[in-house]
Amino acid sequence: MEFKYYVYCFADIMLIVTSLIFGLKFLKKRNYLLGGELLVVGFSATNLLINALTELPAFLNVSLFCDAFSRAFGIPVITVAGMMVATHRFRPSTLLDVTLFTAGLAVTVFVWQADFLSAVKPYFYLVMWTLFSVYLLGFAFRLARAGEKLQAASVVLAMLFAQTIASIYDFYHIPGDDDHVIFYSFALLAWSFLGFSLYHAYCALERLQSRPHSLS
Repeated sequence: MEFKYYVYCFADIMLIVTSLIFGLKFLKKRNYLLGGELLVVGFSATNLLINALTELPAFLNVSLFCDAFSRAFGIPVITVAGMMVATHRFRPSTLLDVTLFTAGLAVTVFVWQADFLSAVKPYFYLVMWTLFSVYLLGFAFRLARAGEKLQAASVVLAMLFAQTIASIYDFYHIPGDDDHVIFYSFALLAWSFLGFSLYHAYCALERLQSRPHSLS
């Protein structure tokens, strides 16, 4: 096995571990939107790793479907709603949690199966992720204004890394990377860092929100 495949497996394992750890941490905070979405990402990464080790296409298909879910709805809608618990003291009901995940599944199935959308699908994913990045900039600004400059910088760095991946995902192939292993290694590390950064930034803002008049 070439060295780049070891790097790819390492990056995949990192995403599995971070998604599981922070997904469960969010669940303990009773933030089922963020916890659930991170577990979806971890489940996708797990199937991707099994595919890499067994070359069974069924696991790759499951991973790609979960990836489509996260890019189309899970990250830009569910994650933003989950982050609003800290930014806007938003408390979604169990019904809303279920509704959002059900809606996300419906949107993903539609986008996944609609052949007539194949030409615009990459642009749809990119627009949705870009909207998420815009939200993250606002989130980072709130952190910086509250004095959490290190956390704000982490969020901006994670946003830039993930946005770069989203921007080239369907539009640019690294020369010589015919099997996309190098690209996916970077992508997996970007999403892993994003989960890490969002959790710690969320906790920082949550602590600030608990202090009266800490944020205006």
